[in-house]
Amino acid sequence: MAGLLDRGEHRLGCDFFARPCVSLAKALLGQVLARRLPDGREVRGRIVETEAYLGGDDTASHSRGGRRTARNAGMFMKPGTLYVYQIYGVYFCMNISSQGEGAAVLLRSLEPLQGLEAMRQLRQSRRKGPARPPKDWQLCNGPSKLCQALAIDKSFDQEDLASDPALWLEPGPESPTAAEGALVCSTRVGISGDWAHQPLRFYLRGNRCVSVVDKEAERALLGYEGPGGGGLGAS
Repeated sequence: MAGLLDRGEHRLGCDFFARPCVSLAKALLGQVLARRLPDGREVRGRIVETEAYLGGDDTASHSRGGRRTARNAGMFMKPGTLYVYQIYGVYFCMNISSQGEGAAVLLRSLEPLQGLEAMRQLRQSRRKGPARPPKDWQLCNGPSKLCQALAIDKSFDQEDLASDPALWLEPGPESPTAAEGALVCSTRVGISGDWAHQPLRFYLRGNRCVSVVDKEAERALLGYEGPGGGGLGAS
């Protein structure tokens, strides 16, 4: 981990983020996102699901065709810059810029590790009307859910994850590898058009906090075949 950690702090530094988008999306799996709340409490979650948005020809990317706006400026800033945008006028999604013009990684799901009650309170405070408190595995199993649980909003847009005092990335206890069969490559969620079938979503197999499980991709990863040995049909 030498050269990747900032001295004096248990956080990943600039060098960690300086890699191509797909490489960063995979490298983020297993790392720990930490957040210091305004009241001083700290919450943490292990990253278990990401999506890569490549810019350029990637028609699902906000920066497709080199499209640069005030809203997506963070995607064009140095690797490790946050791009936080709002959807439906209510929810937020958090991305981390990578190498590549307008490329960034969407954080889709976390496995809660610390401060679960604080996360639950933050999730509950955003719900309208009475509702059952989310279970532990439901606290951060979606891009907007994790932003709610960690109180991440537009104020973090264009901040540097390598130096921000309230939000940072710590090295996870272990780094999963594709060779171990832990890393699943699948299609991104809710994407249509020419890039809908590109395998640009990555998650940790067997983790309950993953938002959408792709059973076919998991079986292919493990080398299973359908009847007759001719591969898998649609599941």
